[in-house]
Amino acid sequence: MPPPFLFLLLVAAALVCAQPSPLRAQDKDHGPANSVYRRPLGHDPKTLDPARVSDVYSLSISQQIFDGLVQYDNALTIVPALAEFWRASRDGLVWTFTLRRGAKFHHGREVTAEDVVYSFARILDPKTRSGAAELFLNVKGAREFRDGRAKSVSGLVALDRRTVQVTLDESVAPFVAIAAVGHAKIVPRDLVETGETFGAQPVGTGPFKFVRWERGKEIVLEANEEYFDGAPRLSRLVFRIFPGEQRDAMQDEFQKGNLEDAPVPARVDRRELVARGGYIYVKRPMISARFYGFNTRAKPLNDRRIRQAIVQAIDREAIVESVYLGQVAFARGILPPGMLGFNPGLAGYSYNPQRARELLAEAGYPGGRGLPPLAIWSGARQADIVREHALMKKWLAAVGITADFQYNTDWQAFSKLLDEGKLPIFLYAWYADVPDPDNFLSKLFHSKSPRNFFGYANPVVDDLLASARSAGDVQRRVEAYRKAEQLILDDAPIIPVFHRAYERLFQPYVRSVEVNGLGDPYIPLRKIWLERAR
Repeated sequence: MPPPFLFLLLVAAALVCAQPSPLRAQDKDHGPANSVYRRPLGHDPKTLDPARVSDVYSLSISQQIFDGLVQYDNALTIVPALAEFWRASRDGLVWTFTLRRGAKFHHGREVTAEDVVYSFARILDPKTRSGAAELFLNVKGAREFRDGRAKSVSGLVALDRRTVQVTLDESVAPFVAIAAVGHAKIVPRDLVETGETFGAQPVGTGPFKFVRWERGKEIVLEANEEYFDGAPRLSRLVFRIFPGEQRDAMQDEFQKGNLEDAPVPARVDRRELVARGGYIYVKRPMISARFYGFNTRAKPLNDRRIRQAIVQAIDREAIVESVYLGQVAFARGILPPGMLGFNPGLAGYSYNPQRARELLAEAGYPGGRGLPPLAIWSGARQADIVREHALMKKWLAAVGITADFQYNTDWQAFSKLLDEGKLPIFLYAWYADVPDPDNFLSKLFHSKSPRNFFGYANPVVDDLLASARSAGDVQRRVEAYRKAEQLILDDAPIIPVFHRAYERLFQPYVRSVEVNGLGDPYIPLRKIWLERAR
């Protein structure tokens, strides 16, 4: 399990001055100069602009092209990236970062403190529509800038060419932990402001440089030989795109030797598969939640009794056992095991078809009569999801609910429908940006959050989330988050299904894979080397 997340935040706070760890000389010798690493991607990304990233596919690519001031390592400890070292004031309100010398963007210009100020202010700019904006709202002057009452963010200052100072109005969590999220990458102002092509032709400072993007086919990156922490051991990354998360096709290509890694199929014997192919099997807990969401603004789903009936009509534990063979962790609630605030005694709704029938009758639909068919949308259509939906259709029909499952495997089109509130019920997975409960509960369920796809609004929940963010005492934070989570589950804007573990197969010749609790996008591919050339 990853370390407790309270501990992680304390570590982050303690790291007020850190030195970079240079790449060891012997590491540079691993891997041939022409080594190509091929990996699958379940959809085309929406964008490669880090500030606008809103899905795991975009994040997987942008993490390799861009750097932040700091980053999470494989133990979720915060370590240097573009910042050589940093320090915080005693009250945690003033953070000063010193940039390393010689770090350059891929087009050759050196990174400056002004680029950092621009990158963070751009996240706050409403025109960017960044999903990470709320993480930076405690920066002094952020709200005035976001509301158009100021032309700049007063708390973001370039003291000189290599020094950035960030001043906060309040210290909810160490700012250095926010600076490590996937959105908080440093971008070159001169290129971003030249047009709208940056998201399709990105330029960063990272270990790999963008080469080309053939939509629906592949995205190609090449090694940045001038990377500040040493050139990658791979010469090229090829992300092969399998629209609609075609995991069977991914596995087939992997077993043919056409991919260096692939997700594990849902219904296979892991030990037998590894033994037969000699593959490397990696498994570890991941900070995620997979669920079905309700659009609470749409009739009849605006009646919470209907939502509660749907939740209790579905045997979610049977899905985990029969479809996924117990290889995922059943979700009683929202927060995953191991996270600060996780409540093992949470009282979520259990499988209770009789109660589901009673709720439908109370809502005016006895036996489901008069209730229109409910459309349930998915952005993927692999075999395990189709099996899951067949079971759900049967259980819902048993209480009088007709379910109509719809599939749109064009991820950008699916996301657009979701953003526009046009999907009544939808399958979704959330992977943490920051290892903190706020990144699940406030990000998804605060009434003002741009990632609140449910249209969910409960002023009591909003107040609890606000008090949790400002509470100095850890126990008070935990209590507030647990109360908020229980209220959210009572209102049933989602059907929690499971928490996914990170599972992946690697070819026998792949070396130096590091995985942390934030999952696949955060693997430092620059450290991987191949024992033989590809």
